[in-house]
Amino acid sequence: MSAISVGQAVVLGVVEGVTEFLPVSSTGHLKITEGLMGIPVGDKSVVAFTAVIQVGAIAAVLAYFFKDITRIVTAWGRGLADREERYHHDYKFAWWVIYATIPIVVVGLAAKPLIEGTLASLWVVAGSLIVGSGLMWAADQMGRHKRGEDDSSLKDAMLVGSSQILALLFPGFSRSGATMSTGLILDLERVAATRLSFFLGIPALTGAGLYELKDALGAGVATLPLVVGTAVSFVVAYASIAWLLKFVAKHSFNAFVVYRVVVGVLLFGLLGTGILQA
Repeated sequence: MSAISVGQAVVLGVVEGVTEFLPVSSTGHLKITEGLMGIPVGDKSVVAFTAVIQVGAIAAVLAYFFKDITRIVTAWGRGLADREERYHHDYKFAWWVIYATIPIVVVGLAAKPLIEGTLASLWVVAGSLIVGSGLMWAADQMGRHKRGEDDSSLKDAMLVGSSQILALLFPGFSRSGATMSTGLILDLERVAATRLSFFLGIPALTGAGLYELKDALGAGVATLPLVVGTAVSFVVAYASIAWLLKFVAKHSFNAFVVYRVVVGVLLFGLLGTGILQA
């Protein structure tokens, strides 16, 4: 029997779509929502389900940035065939995304038992929400916001890509929060840091979702909840991406910092009083 119903899948799809690319931790919010709905957070089928519905959010990125992705992939293909094309920034950027994905893949495979075990605790989520908020606030203050997307380098991509490991090991830290913060520390503009976060998330999250698909089906998650949750996350994530890019163009990340701290403190309270189980 599936641990997740269609109705619960809709709710989780909305939460995933809203929070996947906002720097507030989609994993943390999903775990909190699952706990409030009485869904066993540590169940293998539930862990797999949350990874699979992320594919819907990633599909939203592919759709939203379709022209950019097509341009980059085309430049990469031309560069493979023609040495002269390899000086183009888009060709180099395609390789950077590939290189920057390697660290999180290695750590994800090596630390899978730990990620799905001890580190899946809501206590870890609560602490990571607050600690990650401190990093985000400091990064926004430190960054000089002077470098655009075309000024990015392999070093930027590797550092931003590797920062995804923080969110992998400490759910609640936020993949978007970690990558955007790293981009700001490297003096990228907020929009450039946000777009780089999107592009670097595509292979990592897609790979995780596809890798978990067999486990989700094998662990007892019905196909219909998976399809519904993924579809809902796609629609909501598309709207979330559009909103975020407009927001960061004119605002700092302070609103997200305050929100994360409030949620972290509230979660500590719910756990401490026994309303939620870790």
